[in-house]
Amino acid sequence: MSWLFVLLTFLLAGIKSSKPKYQKVSVIIPAFNEENTVARVVEVIKKVSCVDEIIVVNDGSSDNTAEEASNAGAIVINHEVNKGKGEALFTGYKYAECDIIAFIDADIHNLTSKKVESMIKPILMGKTDITKTKFARESGRVTELTAKPLLNFFFPEISFEQPLSGQFAARKEILKKIHFEKDYGVDVGIVIDADVLGISIMEVDIGAIEHDMSPLADLNIMANEVVRTIMNRANKYGRVTMIDDIGYYIRMSIVGLSLVILGLFTIFFVKFIPLSVGVIISVVGILLSIYYFAKVIIQSISMYRKTRGGNLLKSFIKVHFPLIISLIILLLMLSTFLGAATFDNGTISIEPNSRNLIIFTDHRNDNSISVRGPYTVDTAIENESNVIRMPSDAMMTLGIKVNDTVLIDNDLYVINETRDFEPDILRLPLDVKNALHVDDGDIIQNSRLIDVFDKSVVSHNIKENNVSYDEKYMISSRQSGSWSYELIVDNVSISNSTGVFLENESYSIMADDSYVGSIGYVNSTIENKNFTYENHLIQLKFDDVNGSSSKRFEKNGFINIDFSKSANT
Repeated sequence: MSWLFVLLTFLLAGIKSSKPKYQKVSVIIPAFNEENTVARVVEVIKKVSCVDEIIVVNDGSSDNTAEEASNAGAIVINHEVNKGKGEALFTGYKYAECDIIAFIDADIHNLTSKKVESMIKPILMGKTDITKTKFARESGRVTELTAKPLLNFFFPEISFEQPLSGQFAARKEILKKIHFEKDYGVDVGIVIDADVLGISIMEVDIGAIEHDMSPLADLNIMANEVVRTIMNRANKYGRVTMIDDIGYYIRMSIVGLSLVILGLFTIFFVKFIPLSVGVIISVVGILLSIYYFAKVIIQSISMYRKTRGGNLLKSFIKVHFPLIISLIILLLMLSTFLGAATFDNGTISIEPNSRNLIIFTDHRNDNSISVRGPYTVDTAIENESNVIRMPSDAMMTLGIKVNDTVLIDNDLYVINETRDFEPDILRLPLDVKNALHVDDGDIIQNSRLIDVFDKSVVSHNIKENNVSYDEKYMISSRQSGSWSYELIVDNVSISNSTGVFLENESYSIMADDSYVGSIGYVNSTIENKNFTYENHLIQLKFDDVNGSSSKRFEKNGFINIDFSKSANT
């Protein structure tokens, strides 16, 4: 049983040791001639329960700053001469023995214990390694006119509202990795170092802050020190190289890629420019892009080795983004060409086919926006020698639908939709392929579909409001002068359709395959007509839409109303 007792003791000790270790907190207050405010700041900080130590670094003050701080209960460390804010912070940091160190200015008039706690608690709770503050204040000219523009240029991933806030807190072990500037550049230096080294840093809002306004001469000094610090860090971490050298290489790489794209476009789509010119442009572009892209990679690797860290990736993406987009465009273009490549008896043929954006067709009620084609010709399904299977997009282009019939070379074929797993396959019987002069594997752009089916006669079945009728037309190249008509049966509007009528021609109206009358297109006009069939009233109303259409109405059996089917419906 003794071994069991020993085991339990070890387990209990392990559980006890897993509890969070108490972390001591030091507050460092750099002060230079701040006798009017330093005691008040110390007294406020003393009320913060988590603070264990308050150190005031008297940076060569000529007034009673040291005495005021000491009387208020702070540990005072004196500099014989003024060394600058950064040196004062570093002195306090070296002296402090606590786990967490907060840096607070000595001239804050409205400091509260809540403001101090909000700086320290995120670190105590393990949410971050460094906190910096943001607050409402009247000043900020150095931040807006110098710090932010330079940071945005060299370190675009840093987007704090107030990078020069002056109030910080951090784990002491983390501060060992950071270089303290001797002057006013210390604040922005800590922010940059933390960012580049991948140290977690959080901006904490502590509300409004009131402190002494610096005179213009001091702001000039501060601005110079901040600019120097940012530029030194930019050189140290390779950001000047990234913006200057890499920026130039990226621009030249994009020029090369653009020339490749221009050359390919010229080769395949611009007929009046000689093929050799397009080839030369592409070759020059390839050489330029390879050379400068290699430069980009080499410089990027070199810079990454200098400043390894997750935050560097954000800047890389921002700087390299135009090059990435150009590469994507080129890859998409190449994939399009390679997808259109065919190999036949040692011959490589590339015929890129674009899809067609169709916005509307023929003034129909089912106008739509769609991307159509291209379509690949294939063999008809077995036992479907009289069936044409085509995608719904192709049907929309030709103005037909499922169960319509098409007369091709004196043979009649039924239209059916392509199968679900063949969205762009156009299955044609052998006789149809011969009549249309196409073969298996041929690719037909949507814009060519009407030309391929030119002179084919369609019997288009329409069923609306319990009335069924066939409209007969010929597929032809688009012609101007189209008209729309409205069919009204027994005072009920059935449908509207649009197509082209031939001048000085008559068009027969049928009902149950029986002739009931005709309409004529004379002197570029058509008169509305009424017909009767048995006890039915048939009315046709026409309207000149002054458009174009690929439908040319057939004279014989232009409209054939099937009342027997309508009655069954």
